Amino acid sequence: MKMDHIDRALIAETQAGLPLVAEPYAAVAEALGMPEDQVMARLRSLKARGIMRRIAIAPNHYKLGMTANGMTVWDVRDADVAELGARIGALGFVSHCYERPRALPDWPYNLFAMVHGDTRDEVEAKRAEIATLLGAACRASDVLYSKRILKKTGLRLAKGK
Repeated sequence: MKMDHIDRALIAETQAGLPLVAEPYAAVAEALGMPEDQVMARLRSLKARGIMRRIAIAPNHYKLGMTANGMTVWDVRDADVAELGARIGALGFVSHCYERPRALPDWPYNLFAMVHGDTRDEVEAKRAEIATLLGAACRASDVLYSKRILKKTGLRLAKGK
């Protein structure tokens, strides 16, 4: 899964989004000084190797009216967290789901699932659906609602490295 300097340059050039022009891959190729067919071939290779997950639109959920955003946190039996976390992560309304270590004694939660909604009531209904799925494997839960976005981006590679 090694990347060369051209792969890194391609990621750095496209990581904030493709140019909004009629031929975005041609614009990327021109910026990198390489043929467009090589840009396409390298993107396909990055995808095939799992380095790049996808090329997609990233909607701003706040602009879509989804202003109730809650990180639901769950204390799930360690023996069940991987299997149940995968099932929660597969729910369409969960945008990301993580297993993390507990910070005992103050923080018993080891499973995190981000849920978005137009209202807190909608988020609470989704949270109840997760609780039902977890069943007896869950010992405690809570939800941390976002107040405002301070920063939101994916990982960014530095240009020129």
